[in-house]
Amino acid sequence: MTTHYDPAVHTPAEDDGGPPPEAPAPPGHHRPRRSRFGRLWRGRPEDPRWVRPAFLALLTATALLYLYNLDASGWANSFYSAAVQAGSQSWKAFFFGSLDAGNAITVDKPPAALWPMALAVRIFGLSSWSILVPEVLMGVGTVAVVYAAVRRRFSPAAGLIAGAVLALTPVAALMFRFNNPDALLALLMSLACYLVVRALEDGRTKWLVWAGVAIGFAFLAKTLQAFLILPALALVYGVCAPVRLRKRLGQLALATAAIVVSGGWWVAVVELWPASSRPYVGGSQNNSFLELTFGYNGLGRLNGEETGSVGGGGGPGGGGGGQWGETGWDRMFNSEIGGQISWLLPAALILLVAGLLATRRAARTDAVRASFLVWGGSLLMTAAVFSYMAGIFHQYYTVALAPYLAAVVGMGAATLWERRERIWASLALAAAVTASAAWGYVLLDRTPDYLPWLRTPVLVGGLVAALGLVFAGRLGRRTALAAAGLGLVASLAAPTAYTLSTLREGHSGSIVTAGPSGASMRGGGPGGGGFPGGGNAPGQGQGQGGPGTGGFPGGGTAPGTGGNNQNGQTPNGQMPNGQAPNGQMPNGRSNQNGPTGEGGRTGGAGGGGMGGLLNGAEVGSEAKKLLEADADSYTWVAAAIGSQNAASYQLGTGEPVMAIGGFNGTDPSPTLAQFKKYVADGRIHYFIAGGGMGGGMGGDSGAASQITSWVEATFKEVTVGSATFYDLTSPTD
Repeated sequence: MTTHYDPAVHTPAEDDGGPPPEAPAPPGHHRPRRSRFGRLWRGRPEDPRWVRPAFLALLTATALLYLYNLDASGWANSFYSAAVQAGSQSWKAFFFGSLDAGNAITVDKPPAALWPMALAVRIFGLSSWSILVPEVLMGVGTVAVVYAAVRRRFSPAAGLIAGAVLALTPVAALMFRFNNPDALLALLMSLACYLVVRALEDGRTKWLVWAGVAIGFAFLAKTLQAFLILPALALVYGVCAPVRLRKRLGQLALATAAIVVSGGWWVAVVELWPASSRPYVGGSQNNSFLELTFGYNGLGRLNGEETGSVGGGGGPGGGGGGQWGETGWDRMFNSEIGGQISWLLPAALILLVAGLLATRRAARTDAVRASFLVWGGSLLMTAAVFSYMAGIFHQYYTVALAPYLAAVVGMGAATLWERRERIWASLALAAAVTASAAWGYVLLDRTPDYLPWLRTPVLVGGLVAALGLVFAGRLGRRTALAAAGLGLVASLAAPTAYTLSTLREGHSGSIVTAGPSGASMRGGGPGGGGFPGGGNAPGQGQGQGGPGTGGFPGGGTAPGTGGNNQNGQTPNGQMPNGQAPNGQMPNGRSNQNGPTGEGGRTGGAGGGGMGGLLNGAEVGSEAKKLLEADADSYTWVAAAIGSQNAASYQLGTGEPVMAIGGFNGTDPSPTLAQFKKYVADGRIHYFIAGGGMGGGMGGDSGAASQITSWVEATFKEVTVGSATFYDLTSPTD
């Protein structure tokens, strides 16, 4: 049953989030005091006995699902795993988010998302589990926050539905088991929405300030993406908070200050720290975090003008086709994105409209309507930006939508169920189930070879449930509940299947997608792998046994970046039999079993996909032995073009490896003069040939290609297995 907020009957205890006061005990009677475990298991005294056990079962099931087969992903994104390893070895690298313990260059994001993983590695040692389990815990925490937010203003059943929808969203199952910054971002943004809803209940400043703190730390996870929902949150609070307008404006000012302080302290330290004694800010072109924030990670993502990127998108506006996929209002539903997030998106939009319609006559301060506005506004704002951003956009970004979508579904379902005796409410509920079943059928039909038997039951079950829900107000309670249960099963069956497929497979590299192979195609090719421009990475097969196309943004091919076991020098960037480098399968899947017991990958040494941009190199035992010899005498045992290849050698040896040019190999760090000084000072032992993007693909500096030319002309070549190194301590004659 929906609970409406009424200041006249709510007590301070309820406003603080605690249970309502119990009636006084009869004279001479003493209530037994529950143990701490009893209170944890029982929950609120006024709740039915099933509520808290069901909630704990939801969290337990989510944790077990996300922990299943976790180590199949190995190092996952080796770019971030290497930074985690560096942070576990050096507190300076920990603070700045350096890719290596020698502090040559940082990752291209702030370091907050790395901190939990680095602490876990410090405690438990370096392994796939110690890196990825913190991500799983963030996923469980996000489910708990969404449940708490929905359950607080609605019913326990609504909270459970919202939590289940979130846990079973395919892209959530992907990213809460992966080491990109998106898991922490989703958790903190969900927490911010919950805190704003708390503030809207009673107008207390502390909740709004804490929401600002959450958004500030979310900025330290993924910069300006944390601010996408700020307009919606500020507008809803400014209009709906139950305090005077002057106080509302003052509270919003304090929350803004909280954002600046909680997110700006680290930025201030980095900008004020002497550049000569800190690592270069990866992803920037002038060693400035502010330039990184507002350029490559900011406005560049919107307009596609990203200096140092591998390519931007099409121009803004509907239907624009670009390097990173089609833009337009339907982007969240297309073949690239639909299978990741959109399963219940049509239903969520219907339920959002219905929820606002149901509360249209409520007072300005009605907390139920405010909840719809907070979560629904966040959903619409984020989806709109994602739909039209012309810069770098990956399918997994849509995990940011999952908590908002899940909350709207839970709230809307509860609101309409309570009003099911009204014909408009029962029709809206039936429409939501019909939309979910029909859209689930469409998405499943996009991969006709994947569970072909599932499509028809999803559609038929949804239509039967919708028919029952039309008459839910006139049916007996059990029959109505049966129809609702069938509708829930039909709506969740298809995304659950995609989620289970995601859990069964490992994911590695920079571009990963959820669901079965071919479920999220970019450019319409089979097994698309999510590479920009509709092609595959150089040396990456099509997933159907076809040859590797060598596709590159704009349709070209990266020179010398075939990604095979000969340092990327295969003709036309093709791999034998169309196989992707480093065991990377279409859609970012890995056919490797992850790191070996020594923390490296098995096999020979060679360049990773797209010269190391998509994934790193494989480090063989001979190469590992070479780099580890006399490693303590050097700051960096080696230097490599591009962060992914450097990361693979660093993870394989446990020793710092310098990433020349940062992630793309296009950052102007180090310069040729700086690199020469490092070599003259005896701080780098080897240079690893091949890999990276060089200076000609999206960057202006050319530093990487200059360094490569100088090394090749100056130092002796050392061949180990199939990999080529240059010994920087042995000049040629």
